[in-house]
Amino acid sequence: MRIERVEAIAIEIPLPRRFAGSVYAMTTRCAVITRIHAAGGLVSEVYNGDNREHGPEIVRLITEEIAPLIIGEDATAYERIWARAHAVTIPNRDRKLAMEAIACVDTAVWDLLGKRAGLSVRQLLGGYRSALPIISIGGYYAEGKTLLDLAKEMEQLRLWEMGGCKVKVGGLAPERDAERVRAAVDGAGPGFMIAVDANRGWSTADAIRFARLIEELPIAWFEEPCHWYDEARGMAEVRRATRIPVNAGQSEYSAHGVRRLLDAGAVDIVNFDASEAGGITEWRRAAAACGLVDVRMAHHEEPQIAAHMLAAIPHGICVECFADPARDPLWPHLLPDAPRPKDGMLAVPDRPGFGITLDAAAVAKFTIASATA
Repeated sequence: MRIERVEAIAIEIPLPRRFAGSVYAMTTRCAVITRIHAAGGLVSEVYNGDNREHGPEIVRLITEEIAPLIIGEDATAYERIWARAHAVTIPNRDRKLAMEAIACVDTAVWDLLGKRAGLSVRQLLGGYRSALPIISIGGYYAEGKTLLDLAKEMEQLRLWEMGGCKVKVGGLAPERDAERVRAAVDGAGPGFMIAVDANRGWSTADAIRFARLIEELPIAWFEEPCHWYDEARGMAEVRRATRIPVNAGQSEYSAHGVRRLLDAGAVDIVNFDASEAGGITEWRRAAAACGLVDVRMAHHEEPQIAAHMLAAIPHGICVECFADPARDPLWPHLLPDAPRPKDGMLAVPDRPGFGITLDAAAVAKFTIASATA
């Protein structure tokens, strides 16, 4: 199964309103589509990431720098392909961006492997379960949004068959964000998972203060509580100070970064993002390291990829998505036959590979850059 051609397409979809976390705001939904054409006519088709600004540069990296290193390789040799692609990270450059480009290619390779074997990627990776809980990212900050609005948002997520919500915090004083979390818990009702995500928005002291304010609530995890510059030490302090599990890893772009968090005793849960950090092959290394020390696995966004990985292993918790179509128009625009949540669970499709079929007209409409090598 020799690789003959590599195609990459950057897409960008404008959002109808602004979605704000503690330290960022989103106005577009972006992704990179990757297709690898193999001998015999087999073609992979996947999309990765929510990179807001660098889609065209990732397309260039894939087609001009990585493709020449892997064309002619046997796609079953995924470790060798990954190692060859990883060479582009060695020069002094934006290594995170390079790892995102590698992630696109590696994910497409795994899609090829599944299609060749007639198995889903979930089955290839271990097939531990066929469905898992699904939660929505939500609770964004918005001008004029009240506590009642936040409670009603949780009610709407239940109507959309979500099993929980990851609520944004870290953008206000700990006391005010604690009020928001209480409103979300009240609106959600029993049996609905509530996690909180500060996106590295607080100092260690403020993160601990916030954790103690909400500690009596049934909070699934506290994600990325501390500022980036000393977060491993800071999260270890937060973890010692509260019973709420600490979750991090989405900002790491290698399995070595996950090892750093594990060595620091900083995490109970790791949400390493395969689309940001080298793809499925690198994610497997991080997941194996976490499994050895009883740290559970989540994943940052991208349910079309993450569901296969997390359902494949015994220590996967749940998959997350953007239930609100205003925040993520990709599912309705690009994946007309994507699996839909039911009773808080997502059944992982057993179609070969990742089982992704993209709407060609929608792809053409939203393309901002494309290239083939």
